[in-house]
Amino acid sequence: MNALTRTDFNFPGQKSVYHGKVRDVYNINDDLMVMVATDRISAFDVVLPKGIPFKGQVLNQIAAKFLDASADIVPNWKLATPDPMVTVGLKCEGFRVEMIIRGYLTGSAWREYKAGNRMLCGIKLPDGMKENQKFPTPIITPTTKADEGHDENISKEEIISQGIVSKEDYEQMEKYTYALFDLGTKIAAQQGLILVDTKYEFGKRDGKVYLIDEVHTPDSSRYFYAEGYKEKFEKGEPQKQLSKEFVRQWLIDHNFMNQPGQVMPEITDEYAESVSARYIELYEHIIGEKFQPAPASQDLAKRIEQNVTNYLKSL
Repeated sequence: MNALTRTDFNFPGQKSVYHGKVRDVYNINDDLMVMVATDRISAFDVVLPKGIPFKGQVLNQIAAKFLDASADIVPNWKLATPDPMVTVGLKCEGFRVEMIIRGYLTGSAWREYKAGNRMLCGIKLPDGMKENQKFPTPIITPTTKADEGHDENISKEEIISQGIVSKEDYEQMEKYTYALFDLGTKIAAQQGLILVDTKYEFGKRDGKVYLIDEVHTPDSSRYFYAEGYKEKFEKGEPQKQLSKEFVRQWLIDHNFMNQPGQVMPEITDEYAESVSARYIELYEHIIGEKFQPAPASQDLAKRIEQNVTNYLKSL
């Protein structure tokens, strides 16, 4: 089991470090960010006690490919990927909202709809819709970005009136969100997939709005397989998904949803390896290329430190 679950680097020019649920972000001279995609995995707002080999590499490389593919339509933070598990980019001031865009009625939106709610983030939904039904046009359902606890749904009007984001910046983010989702939808279709919903995060630097964070990964997006979608939808059957939903489902099957009194089930090496295989499968389906794992025998932390340090010194 060669998985990177903690980092404690001291890079040239390092000012601070933020350890998130699954990524560690290093601030270099208040100008650049070194984002390390670790092999930690989270579900139900909790980090599981064992890392998943190659998960960080899978997510980092998917995000890097989509950032490159969309760079001509939306400016983004990425400068380089000096290591399979690392992206280095521009430090931006992040907006306090996440732009969630949905092409289909599923997940939390379906749960709200099923409970009788026809208003979602200020958007009126028509009556008579079914689970996993395609919206006539994609809808944006933003959430506030919470430092602790759960993100909360919010409308465009509330974001602007509360001064969370200016009208001009929000409309720019909105425009970029539709353009990114359109591109992601087309790329997914080429792989026999449906991009169901996803989230984007944006920040600002020198007065310009940038796309930041990861893009179109299975941790930030939901995909359906296009083949069989129509038949399953008409029969009211669950869709075949490509996301980390299978991890959540495994935890639910083992009576864990991070509720009081519940105990995290044991994550065996065998289960961790099986999750790793699923992530590699996700990569190959989404990207359409064979995954090239970094040598398992390497000391991951030492390799990352060397690769990032060499890159920073070359600037």
